[in-house]
Amino acid sequence: MRNLFSNTIFLAIIACLLWSSAFVGVKIGLQYHSPFQFAGVRFTLSGLMLFLYFNNFKEYRRQLFENSRFILLIALLQTVVQYMFFYAGINLLPASISALIIGASPLFISVVSHFSFHNDKMDLVKTLSILVGVIGVGVITFGRSELPSGVKISLWGIALLLMNNFVSGFSNVMVAKKPKGLSPVVLSSSSLFIGGIGLLLISVPLEGFGLRAVAPEYFYALGWLSFLSAAAFSIWFTLLERPGVKVSELNTWKFLVPVAGAVLGWVFMPDESPDWVSISGMLIIACSLLVLNYSNRRAARQIKRNAALVKPEASL
Repeated sequence: MRNLFSNTIFLAIIACLLWSSAFVGVKIGLQYHSPFQFAGVRFTLSGLMLFLYFNNFKEYRRQLFENSRFILLIALLQTVVQYMFFYAGINLLPASISALIIGASPLFISVVSHFSFHNDKMDLVKTLSILVGVIGVGVITFGRSELPSGVKISLWGIALLLMNNFVSGFSNVMVAKKPKGLSPVVLSSSSLFIGGIGLLLISVPLEGFGLRAVAPEYFYALGWLSFLSAAAFSIWFTLLERPGVKVSELNTWKFLVPVAGAVLGWVFMPDESPDWVSISGMLIIACSLLVLNYSNRRAARQIKRNAALVKPEASL
């Protein structure tokens, strides 16, 4: 059981399941709060939760001051810039187009990783599996929400969401290269808190004080979103620093986010129900992940065999 809870794939799936539940919470929260301000409050609370979890103020402060420039850069990229692109882009596009572009983020992250790491290059199997995953996301997206007729597609909105995907790729690569003495919990806590404060400061001149009359469901949604951000980012940052974990292959598991998001929509949204189109998209994504996982295991076995052959030769 202990091996399961420390397994990279298991933890990646848990993080993706947490992120997939954000869609329902964001829908609820935005009924009562302006976008940037709601995100700012959410991430500030997430950072505070992780700070309390770390429970060692002296060590936290030491790591914070020693790595302040790196933490500020991650806060700026991963929280402020990325989520500004995200919210601005989805406001200009139909939900189906937004979901498709965001769901294709593993493809963009793989491209960034290809040019950032010598051991994380795109090969034929990886490229095909990611493209198949993108097709699966498209099938789920348009199966659940068809593009309304007569709607004009904003090129500016598409550009903003593409920038969101590339910023996500760069920040993932940077976290994978983070200083060795910096704890993933300290990094996620401080960057979420600083980024959340930054979003709040930016939101006031742009949105004013955007909190309207609220109901208990607003606080439930805010609490859950704050928790899932704290948990998911900490898990993800921990996985990115593990030896042998490749950024592109880890991010391929994010194809599960639209799958789980669709299932949660069927469970919690009264106007949504399973359909064969969405289920077909899920099966396509499952095939994509199985092919990539099989390829990775085969490559790992080959490396072990090569190492075993080298050892006897070295002893001669």
